[in-house]
Amino acid sequence: QKVKDSMRVLLPVLLNKNHDSYDKIRAILLYIFSTNGTTQENLDKLIQNVQIESDSDMIRNWKYLDVPVISSFVAQQHKHPRRDRSKEETFQLSRWTPVIKDIMEDAIENKLDSKDWPYCSRCPPTWNGSGAV
Repeated sequence: QKVKDSMRVLLPVLLNKNHDSYDKIRAILLYIFSTNGTTQENLDKLIQNVQIESDSDMIRNWKYLDVPVISSFVAQQHKHPRRDRSKEETFQLSRWTPVIKDIMEDAIENKLDSKDWPYCSRCPPTWNGSGAV
């Protein structure tokens, strides 16, 4: 069952004195992962209310792994659009297709945006598929 208001579920966990600070950090990270980031104000309020200022780097450093900790319009603008794979035949244990598959297929078909992918050169118009480019 999908959680409709995750902040309403998260706050009682964070305000509970019986939970360890690392458990509260995990809960905040799960919230950030499920919402694809949060605002800077919201993150600061969560860290101050839970009193984990000294461990806040554990949350903020996820940005170095390309996790959108702080969501913004600019960050959402550069996301690679996902292909509809609902019609494709999948294995029984397959649950999702990684984004890199979409990117590689677009690179093969020369459909990558040159602004987002400046180092992926397009094939010259005279290329007929034979030989290296």
